[in-house]
Amino acid sequence: MSKAKILVVEDDVDISNMLRIYFSGQGYEVQVAPRGGDALDYTRKQLPHLIVLDIMLPDMDGYAVCKELRTTTRTSHIPIIFLTQKDERSDKIAGLELGADDYITKPFDIEELKLRVQNAIQRSEMISLTDANSGLPSGRLIEDQLRRLMRDPAANTWTYIDLKINFLEYFKDVYGFVAGNEVQRFAAILLGEVVDELGTANDFVGHPGGDNFVVITHADRADQIEAEIVARFAGEVKQHYSFIDRERGYMIVQDADGNDRQVPLMTVSSGAVSARTRTFADIREITELAAENRRTGSAAMEQYETEW
Repeated sequence: MSKAKILVVEDDVDISNMLRIYFSGQGYEVQVAPRGGDALDYTRKQLPHLIVLDIMLPDMDGYAVCKELRTTTRTSHIPIIFLTQKDERSDKIAGLELGADDYITKPFDIEELKLRVQNAIQRSEMISLTDANSGLPSGRLIEDQLRRLMRDPAANTWTYIDLKINFLEYFKDVYGFVAGNEVQRFAAILLGEVVDELGTANDFVGHPGGDNFVVITHADRADQIEAEIVARFAGEVKQHYSFIDRERGYMIVQDADGNDRQVPLMTVSSGAVSARTRTFADIREITELAAENRRTGSAAMEQYETEW
């Protein structure tokens, strides 16, 4: 598993530095946002696995930040621990009612906070809320999102895009699993950037696992989103290869007989279905049809794997 990412939202420099140094030493990747607006901007670019959120911030209070995160589809699953000097029961209840997962009062015991952070992240992963590597919503959250959309006839403007990273397993054979994990995180960031640019605030990005990702968009230019993801990935993924592989445009991999084979650089194949043009009976129909459309559109990939 890669390092879990923690976002500390705290305007007190001494406290934020202390938390950054401490949790970095515990093996976490820590980012600090001194303002609520900075925190919202950060989560739009890269999803943390957990947020430690101060209530008293210079631009907007932590309650407003929490509400925004909980009502935005892409960030609604992220565990939030409130960190505050307030210890009134009503303040705690207000935070929990907004969807915070936990609450700790200053001055706090750092060991207690560490355990609360560990437990919140573990709970999230144990019930398959997020992929441990990319931080994106995983299995159950993707299914729940589709069920909500199907129950709401007024929400029939969505398009479900199924995405697969081609040749990722061959890449991992050559470069190792750590490099493969970096490609998954790169893909998660890229999807978020494209959705931010071309999608809507209610769009959803998920990672069922491995080389498979999904985007659910309400934008009327879903085709453009799909095309932009495919094009950007093909161009930008090259940074993960060595100079030699980038220049020649392929990797060398040994097959089962020990013979060298040329493997193309990674690309993304995609397939989509839309509630704008079709009515679906259940979520399995959605995912299966989108996957079928993706496979149909990536015949070259299937032919390569068959020949291998």
